[in-house]
Amino acid sequence: MTNPEQMLFTSTAQAFLEKETPLSRVREMQAAGVSFDPAWWQRAAELGWASLLVPEELGGGSVSGDGVADLAVLAEQAGRSVAPGPLHPVSVVLAGLCEAPENHEDTIESLVAGEAIASWAVYEPGRPWSPLQPGLSATAVGDGYRLDGVKDRVEAGDSATVLLVTAAVDGVARQFLVPTDTAGVTIEAQQSVDMVRRYARVSFDGAEVPATAVVGTAEQTPAVIERQRQVALVLQCAEIVGILDSVLAMTHQWLLDRHSFGRPLASYQALKHRFADMKLWFEAARATTAGAVEAVGNRSEDAPKLVSVAKAYVAERAPVMLQDCVQLHGGIGVTWEHDLHLFLRRATLNRAMFGSPEDHHRAVFELSRKVPA
Repeated sequence: MTNPEQMLFTSTAQAFLEKETPLSRVREMQAAGVSFDPAWWQRAAELGWASLLVPEELGGGSVSGDGVADLAVLAEQAGRSVAPGPLHPVSVVLAGLCEAPENHEDTIESLVAGEAIASWAVYEPGRPWSPLQPGLSATAVGDGYRLDGVKDRVEAGDSATVLLVTAAVDGVARQFLVPTDTAGVTIEAQQSVDMVRRYARVSFDGAEVPATAVVGTAEQTPAVIERQRQVALVLQCAEIVGILDSVLAMTHQWLLDRHSFGRPLASYQALKHRFADMKLWFEAARATTAGAVEAVGNRSEDAPKLVSVAKAYVAERAPVMLQDCVQLHGGIGVTWEHDLHLFLRRATLNRAMFGSPEDHHRAVFELSRKVPA
């Protein structure tokens, strides 16, 4: 990282997270059944966290001029402390709205200011990850649309003020910006394996929205959804890189501090080799993530493939590495009191969302096939 503005932004974010959301605070929030403090998120937004993907003409801006890279740095810092908050869902929604901002400038402004919280309602019960094939229907009525169906696994859905909902209009995928207080919208909180990251099941029973709620045209929608998918994946991978960096440092220090037969555990060759393997995998995870971040930031034609390369590798290796770190800690590593499981939970959750590593391996294969002459 050579950009001085980005270095200052990173150090400011790190100091903010260390002060506001240490691991002890994460545990307190879990015990209280709280996902995050909206006032905390508004302070984070004041630091520019929600503005990175938003162009200056819409009230945003990034410190380095590359919003995706800045956002990835922020996600990595958040991963180091498994921080709470709606960084991921708000960023993904803004990624879509900024592609087609017409009629949504006020929402973008409120999201950038931290006054509103948004989430992408794309998953549906019993259905695989298929954002371009929603089961929820949108039917034209009068001067608007009626939404009928159910979404689930909506991150921060019970805290959101507005949802970006994928729906089928005459069999074609479209997206709608729906306030959560709309009549006919019912939200039920869902727990997750993570300590503080919460989800929600959202039912739409004849919920009516005006025509201005549509985000983009039918022709734009696939590209807008693809942009959101790419941003969601680089956020996941960057956060996992931060998680791995923290846990590897924690484990290395443990191996230096603990002794067996008068020698530090880190001096045993078998453990050295095991840790060296993990360091190699970590650097590969960081490199593949950096490649995906650069491609998405530059809107490269290789971005769809590179985000799948990153998700396939990072999400596949991370749980294995974290389980190895648990084993290297010995008995204490499997206790509730030790912090290792907080990181493992977040990485496991990220592995499952927006396509599994197996899904992305298949995607890489399809995208890498040579086109017949």
